[in-house]
Amino acid sequence: MGGKTVTRADLAEAVFRKVGLSRTESASLVEMVIDEVCNAIVRGESVKLSSFATFQIRDKNERIGRNPKTGEEVPISPRRVMTFKASNVLKKRVLDAHVKRKNSGKL
Repeated sequence: MGGKTVTRADLAEAVFRKVGLSRTESASLVEMVIDEVCNAIVRGESVKLSSFATFQIRDKNERIGRNPKTGEEVPISPRRVMTFKASNVLKKRVLDAHVKRKNSGKL
C-alpha cells in the first residue's frame, strides 16, 4: 500500500491547472473549502459530498476496555468521533480501479 499521498498543495495545483485561477487563489480556495468542511463537522453537522462521502459526528458512551498487554480492565471515557462513509459511487470507482490494475498485472 505504498501509494502517493495527496496534499493540500496537490489539490491547489489541480485547481490551478483545471480551473485557471492563480496559484495563490487556488490555494486559498482549497483552504476555504477544507475550513468550511471542518467547521461544519465541529458544529456537529453532517457533511455530505455527493458521489464522494458523508462525514458525521457520533457520540460514544463510556465503556470498559482491556489493556491488551496486561489484560487489565480500564474505563474508556465518553467521546465524540468522526465517521467517514464512502458513497457507492466512490466504492465502485475504487473497486473498478483495483480490478483494472489486477487484470493488467500491476497489483
